[in-house]
Amino acid sequence: FQSEIWEVRKAGLNIMMSMKGDGKPVSFIEDCAVRLEDLADYTDRLTQVFERYGTQGTWYAHASVGCLHVRPILNMKDGEDVKKMRAIAEEAFAMVREYKGSHSGEHGDGLVRSEFHEPMFGREITHAFERVKDAFDPDNRLNPGKIVRQPKMDDRSNFRFKPDYKAVVPATALDWSTWNGLAGAVEMCNNNGACRKAHDGSMCPSYRITGEEQHLTRGRANTLRLALTGQLGEGAFTSEQMYDAMQLCVGCKACKRECPTGVDMARMKTEFLYHYRSRHGLPLRERLFAYLPRYAHKIKFLSPLLNLRDRIPGLPTLSEKLLGLSARRTLPTWRTDHFRRPVQHPPAAAAKNEVVLLVDTFNGCFEKENADAAVSVLTAAGYRVHVPEALDGPRPLCCGRTFISNGLLDEAKSEIRRTIAALWPFVERGVPVIGIEPSCLLTLRDEYQALLPGEQSDGLAKNTWLLEEFLLSEMQAERLDLALRPLAQSRALVHGHCHQKAFGALTPVRQILALIPGLEVEMIDSSCCGMAGSFGFEAEHYDASMAMAELSLLPSLEKVDADTLVVADGTSCRSQILHGAGHRALHVARVLQMALDS
Repeated sequence: FQSEIWEVRKAGLNIMMSMKGDGKPVSFIEDCAVRLEDLADYTDRLTQVFERYGTQGTWYAHASVGCLHVRPILNMKDGEDVKKMRAIAEEAFAMVREYKGSHSGEHGDGLVRSEFHEPMFGREITHAFERVKDAFDPDNRLNPGKIVRQPKMDDRSNFRFKPDYKAVVPATALDWSTWNGLAGAVEMCNNNGACRKAHDGSMCPSYRITGEEQHLTRGRANTLRLALTGQLGEGAFTSEQMYDAMQLCVGCKACKRECPTGVDMARMKTEFLYHYRSRHGLPLRERLFAYLPRYAHKIKFLSPLLNLRDRIPGLPTLSEKLLGLSARRTLPTWRTDHFRRPVQHPPAAAAKNEVVLLVDTFNGCFEKENADAAVSVLTAAGYRVHVPEALDGPRPLCCGRTFISNGLLDEAKSEIRRTIAALWPFVERGVPVIGIEPSCLLTLRDEYQALLPGEQSDGLAKNTWLLEEFLLSEMQAERLDLALRPLAQSRALVHGHCHQKAFGALTPVRQILALIPGLEVEMIDSSCCGMAGSFGFEAEHYDASMAMAELSLLPSLEKVDADTLVVADGTSCRSQILHGAGHRALHVARVLQMALDS
């Protein structure tokens, strides 16, 4: 708990900076320090200054030493607010001098405060600063314009938002109204660099393996901002260079949760891909990935033929040359036995409640055991399980995830409408919608509202649960009646799907598995597994995929023994664990099914 408190403390400033809209807390008087006995009077007078200029300040940190960081809320795109910034600075620094304080209590100066050195220190000392600078840097090459011979603090040529700054954003496919448009969402990145961390959390896997700014959340956000404002030339937003900058983003959504200002790069990449594909078209490999839910159920009779790819020497190499599928990666095993809707049991009169199980393409066509296990667990707990059917024909429902990941947002909307139509009668009755694949189920809580905002997508988002989330909520409400027995294994090692982490949905896995008597549950502290849907299958991304897995996931599995279960809810995660570590990870539904007392 203490570490979590410190995390809030460390993130406090950037949480303030997550304010949406053009007005943001601006740093220019935040380093002023006065004596403690003067602090209350100083802050009161400063608040009056803010009010006089029609704004307010945000306050943060170090009150105990008289260096209370304060940032007035101003719009640095607005010339009038730039004038207010200067006026506030002049009045604030004059007050600080009156209190015999300092305008540089902790952070230093640079462009924003160097101009005010002479009134603070006097001409004799600032002249000494110049002599030191000239002695050590006679050619003025090292960080020019700081401390001495500085420009005006309100010289907009030095601003991020210069006087001619203007974003030209094409019509978007996603709803960006929360940020006043796509440009506003991109500008949420304030360059704080939290995404550069190398260990804690999941953000940012591509940076962790490359160490390059281009493949960092911040780097991508800045590249998008420069492209949208014309600073990278005409057509930059949908250029090949932009694709190169975005391609290693695996859509893990870690930045959505871990970035202090809430930069959602996964959603931005989705928007980018929509426009990029509209301009450049869709290659065959991406088409096969995107449209998988529309043909997987139709070609199950071809499974023996399709599985030859990984059994006949030379075919993997051929598939890499023809389709770009890595020869070093085996493909999912095609099956003739797909998930079948269960006979309703127990009957409605005996069921204490109803639930809907939304079976995704991956667990329906490739790992039906997981869907079967979910039905068994829910039924054993006394629930009547509905498996919804589409209203427009026999094709199984699809959340649209594969289309979203490939930028085909019009096709995704078609699938979303189809899914909502099938689920809405249950939602209206308050019947919980349960899913077992995190990337699919959590799409209903995220992208649905961005692609088709409205009452139905909002209502569905509030009524969706991952299996373990639902079971935990029932347990906490003292409604869960699920008899579990000990397993042969005494330890479970759990790897969380990135989207589970991003939506705070991983803790329920540990809490529900802990219901199994004698089972010690340990969470793997890992970033993205590197598989990320189709990413790990792509020949050009195979090495990056494995490098991500080697960061923490695969090393943590090196000493797994027969007494340990490896648990992972994500289809991609299980695939990567099998490929990289040789362990067959189980979905939490399978583990619970194994422990059923019946």
